[in-house]
Amino acid sequence: MIEIDRVCFGYGGPLVLEDVSLSVPPGEFLGLVGPNGGGKSTLLKIILGLIEPTAGRVTLLGRRPTQARRAVGYVPQHPVFPRDFPITVEDAVLLGRIGRTRWWGGFPAVDRPIARKAMRETEVGDLAGRSLATLSGGQLQRVLIAQALASEPRVLLLDEPTANIDLRVESDIYSLLKHLSARLTIVVVSHDVGFISQYVTRVACLNRTLLCHQTDAITGQTIEALYGTPVRMIHHRH
Repeated sequence: MIEIDRVCFGYGGPLVLEDVSLSVPPGEFLGLVGPNGGGKSTLLKIILGLIEPTAGRVTLLGRRPTQARRAVGYVPQHPVFPRDFPITVEDAVLLGRIGRTRWWGGFPAVDRPIARKAMRETEVGDLAGRSLATLSGGQLQRVLIAQALASEPRVLLLDEPTANIDLRVESDIYSLLKHLSARLTIVVVSHDVGFISQYVTRVACLNRTLLCHQTDAITGQTIEALYGTPVRMIHHRH
């Protein structure tokens, strides 16, 4: 689904990504972890075709990212709209149909059932008439995931979808993503390697360069090398 071959990138200074290679097969639920400034969001933008690598090659569904990105649902790190924007949950989810439907004359009748299906799957169907301004952080995040699903993607990319959300809601969001991974290829960016390893099939550790691990191979030494600081592992037996 995603092939990244020896990609390098820099913003006019030192390289942010150096010789990064990664292959994501169909149906994988991949966690992308690393410190701030390690290149995680940059790598997602390259996969989406929003920026071009300075070296290397990326293919998405066997094509250039700009040719295939309509098959990708994307949940950005920070919503790029004001929370008091006067729009309902259902209308926000319908915006996910842009690019999949006509661009003039309003949404055709076929789009609304697709949006409602996405809302049911993310358990926000009962919020359809609510304003975005009235939602909690966890509810808003589910709405943004529903919006991405409304585009009927084959690949779902999420950039820190549980930032600033409490642990219980974070667990609910990742359980939802685990359910969606039965039919989608998912790449999710996170800081919390210990938490997401309960859900993902593989962890890609990125700090300018990239190494992949199966979740049972993550050790304290792995995390210490990634973040450049000593860590202590806590084993939870319950």
